[in-house]
Amino acid sequence: MQNRMDDRRDVVVVTGAGGIGSAIAHRLGSGRTLILADASRHQLDRSVEALSATGFAVRGVRTDVTDRESVEKLAETASAEGRVTAVVHTAGVGAATASARKVLEVNLLGTAHVIDAFERVATRGTALVVISSMAGHYAPLGREHETALATTPTDELLGLDFVTAVGDDSMAAYMMSKRANHVRVQAAALAWSLRGARINTVSPGVISTAMSKAEAESDPDGRMLKMLDACGAGRTGTPDEIAEVAAFLTGPHSLYITGTDLLVDGGQAAWVRWHMQHG
Repeated sequence: MQNRMDDRRDVVVVTGAGGIGSAIAHRLGSGRTLILADASRHQLDRSVEALSATGFAVRGVRTDVTDRESVEKLAETASAEGRVTAVVHTAGVGAATASARKVLEVNLLGTAHVIDAFERVATRGTALVVISSMAGHYAPLGREHETALATTPTDELLGLDFVTAVGDDSMAAYMMSKRANHVRVQAAALAWSLRGARINTVSPGVISTAMSKAEAESDPDGRMLKMLDACGAGRTGTPDEIAEVAAFLTGPHSLYITGTDLLVDGGQAAWVRWHMQHG
């Protein structure tokens, strides 16, 4: 039986067709029009084909989140399909595989573009979830810098002095960009609330994806895996576990939750703060 794509169903948007994005698309897309976005045409086409083959009413939209107009086009396309009920932004790059500049462009600027563009099409009941990272909780930023990351106009973010001072340090750029996700979402929550909409971040720990595998391979001492063994869960998380959190934050049981971050890391951050031997 063919999907009746002319039905104006509720719309779910997922940016990023990687491991976490695909899991979220499967979890949220049933019975809705699913808009999947990614910068890679190959990755996007492959994911759309797989979803279509299993009955999802899915449309792929190639999107470069570093380009404001590209993200605005995505938001407009989604809005034209029906009522946008959920947006989950998973698109991002890791410190092990991208330059500091690329990390800032995709993770910091790209997320700001998504927040801006989808605020314009948000209606009562829309929920945006930004997939950030546990790393954002470790960014060594003071109040002044966090305020700047939260409130500076989007097109001026990459020109901030302390952002450019990151230089070629990809890990510093990654931690800063993920903390920026947290504070930018917090600052945006009021505008979203005035539309009857909600916005939150999720900070995963180490999740079993291609990105985390690359991070582990760039860690010759195995420090990351040793930390996982020592902390509460003692294992990596799965994309499906993050998808369940995204389903909760975009669903009817979280209507009183907005402007906050949910840490989903198997206890690693708590272990680092209270039990890790420093020095």
